[in-house]
Amino acid sequence: MSTPTPKPGQHLPGPPQHVDPDRIHAEVDELLAGLDAIDHDGHQAIPRQAHILERAHDVLVQALATVDKI
Repeated sequence: MSTPTPKPGQHLPGPPQHVDPDRIHAEVDELLAGLDAIDHDGHQAIPRQAHILERAHDVLVQALATVDKI
């Protein structure tokens, strides 16, 4: 008797979702466009850039997790 091999992402909660690559691209592009709007001379520039990059990273990680579940 063999044990079935789990599929990638099967361990993640919730039902599989649809991934729209165009939406992912648009969302990440919009976030990255915000990097240009930051005043690079201010002392808050690096934390703001880091926050934007972290949000873009989260969008990509969520997309990958969703693809793993499909």
